[in-house]
Amino acid sequence: MKKDTFIKGAMISTICIVLSKVLGIIYVIPFHAIIGTNGRALYGYAYNMYMLFLNFSTVGIPLAISKMVSEYHALGYEDAKKRTYQIAIQITLIMAVISTLVLFFFAPVIANTIIGNMTGGNTKEDIVFVLRVSTTAILFVTMLSGMRGYLQGHNYITPASISQVIEQVVRVIVIIIGSYLAMKFFGTKEAVGIAVFGATAGAIAALLYLNRKMKIERAKEKKVKIKEEEKKIANKMLLKQLLLYTVPFVIVSIAVSLYNTIDMLSIVKPLVNYGGLKTQEAETVLSIISTWGAKLNSIVTSVAAGIVVAVLPNITSDFTKKNKKAVDNKVNKTIQIILYLVIPMVLGLSFLAEPVWQVFYGKSKLGVSVFSYSIFTAIFYSLFLNLHTIMQSVDRHKTANLSIITGLIIKLLLTVPLIKLFSSISFLKPYYGSVTATILAYIIPISICLFDLKKQLNISFRDTIKKSGLSILSCLFMIFLLFLLKMIIPLSGGRMYALMMIVLYAGLGGFIYLLITAKLKIFEGIFGCTMKEFIVRKGGK
Repeated sequence: MKKDTFIKGAMISTICIVLSKVLGIIYVIPFHAIIGTNGRALYGYAYNMYMLFLNFSTVGIPLAISKMVSEYHALGYEDAKKRTYQIAIQITLIMAVISTLVLFFFAPVIANTIIGNMTGGNTKEDIVFVLRVSTTAILFVTMLSGMRGYLQGHNYITPASISQVIEQVVRVIVIIIGSYLAMKFFGTKEAVGIAVFGATAGAIAALLYLNRKMKIERAKEKKVKIKEEEKKIANKMLLKQLLLYTVPFVIVSIAVSLYNTIDMLSIVKPLVNYGGLKTQEAETVLSIISTWGAKLNSIVTSVAAGIVVAVLPNITSDFTKKNKKAVDNKVNKTIQIILYLVIPMVLGLSFLAEPVWQVFYGKSKLGVSVFSYSIFTAIFYSLFLNLHTIMQSVDRHKTANLSIITGLIIKLLLTVPLIKLFSSISFLKPYYGSVTATILAYIIPISICLFDLKKQLNISFRDTIKKSGLSILSCLFMIFLLFLLKMIIPLSGGRMYALMMIVLYAGLGGFIYLLITAKLKIFEGIFGCTMKEFIVRKGGK
């Protein structure tokens, strides 16, 4: 295998991630139509529980593998590198087996917790079936993530990235064709079961591809002699270092999964009991918040993460060099870039909720109502994720972890009370209570991190507040103009009409926003150059 340069690896990785995201969203359109309302909720149950147990299995170890393999490979410690990988794979496989067994045998308990004795929607037997089918993927996906981490540690970005596309392509094919045939010859339960099994099929295909690549690398390892220095590195030391590197990645991934799990286990019953929704409606709300709306949210969050990914490693370097001024500048720039890009996207998607939802999932007043508000969680999630990474970069681990725990407690304590409260207020929707609880559960950790950075590193956020305030005002003016246009050109119509309206309004809204922020020199203040200079500079590289 040929190693990738930084630029080439970054480009290939970005393209493959974007392609995988696009495939992961586009397949939803036919799949959503195939399985129907009950099927969507059923798929949401299986998908979210699968992701929770998968996160428990991998517990951030793939990223730790990549980091340690890269370090030891640079030192020429090939034996230590090999032992690190073996130890990591053993740990993840043990965790995967435990996760598989727990999810399989406790599926009835989980199903009962979700819907209890309620009728009118999916049955407990249906939920148990799809939960158990999802367990088949955990072991294969765990092995796959370990291989990717190992290859990425060697700067073999291309095969690891290509494997993501292979996994997604196979998964989508199985989901679409499998669910269609199952619905035709069997029923909803079987269709969702096959769709869930798509993750297993995709992982197996990607594993076969990567296994061939791994054999080439292992053949090279056998030719390298063990150095005297690495003989002193005991397996216990490798294990300790691996676990130390793993912890920061674990907490974020599990916390985000738990936010969805709290929703899954706690909002259906309150929406029925307090909100006056029927069981099927409550299940639909849950599936929108945790699965179908979340897929659209990922468009926003993935862009934000991609833009700031190059900024964050520099913060660690500047902090190590005790360059406080540079740390202050880059922390502020990171927040400014996120808000500058994410806020207009979120406001735009909320404004276009009706045509967007129609294009992907068909007409649904409930879908539009839930998504138009739940999309706002993308703003706070983007800040939460990146601020936690910044806190890890400047060695504020305890505060970062404490902030996440606080957020989880807030989410757990407020979800049901806010649903109950919003149910009693006529102009509010009861399910807005759950979304509001999620937003507050992100705001509290964000506030804790910002306060800690200001107190411990004396970072001033005055410039960020000013620039972000101007960005928000520009967004509001953009939305105001789009509302005026809506009086002339309505958003409602057929699916193709909806698609054309998305292109028209998104293009016009984006142009207005960029024009205003360029005139107010917000863009120049954040990126350090005019928009024209930015385009020319980036285009020339």
